[in-house]
Amino acid sequence: MASFASLREAVDIPPVWLAGCLCLAWSQSQLLPWPGDGGPAVQLAAGLLVGGGILLAVLAIDEMRRQKATVIPHRVPEVLVQSGIFRRSRNPIYLGDLLILAGFCLFWGAWWSLPLVPLLFWILADRFVAPEEARLHEKFGPAFEAYCAKTRRWA
Repeated sequence: MASFASLREAVDIPPVWLAGCLCLAWSQSQLLPWPGDGGPAVQLAAGLLVGGGILLAVLAIDEMRRQKATVIPHRVPEVLVQSGIFRRSRNPIYLGDLLILAGFCLFWGAWWSLPLVPLLFWILADRFVAPEEARLHEKFGPAFEAYCAKTRRWA
C-alpha cells in the first residue's frame, strides 16, 4: 500500500492536472478548431496570461524555497509562508496554473476548451487547496487563521 501512496503523491499533483488540461485543450484545437486566430489582441492577452501565470508560480516557488517550505501539496507543511507573493495570495501557484491554462486556450484558439479553466479551478480547490488549508490550520492554528483574515485565497 505504501507504493500506491507514493505513486499518488508523485502523480496526483497540480502540474499533472494542468498538463492534462493543456493536452485536452491542444487536442481540441487540432480536432475541432475555432475559425480564425482571434487576432493580435487575443494573442497578446494569451501571452500576458501565460507569462503572468509563470511569473506567479516562479515567485511563489522561489519564496517557498527561501522559507524551506515544501511545494509538494500532499505533505504536512513545516512553515507557514506569508512573505513575498504570499502576502497577496494564499494560492499563487494554483492561480498561476489557471492563468496558464486560460492563456494557452486563447493562444491555440481552443475556445471550446475554456470550460476546462473552471474545471481545473474546482479540481485544485477540492483536491489541493481544501486539504492543504486543513493541514495548515491543524499545524499553525491561530497563526493560520490570522493569515487567512488578511490574505485572500485566490487574489
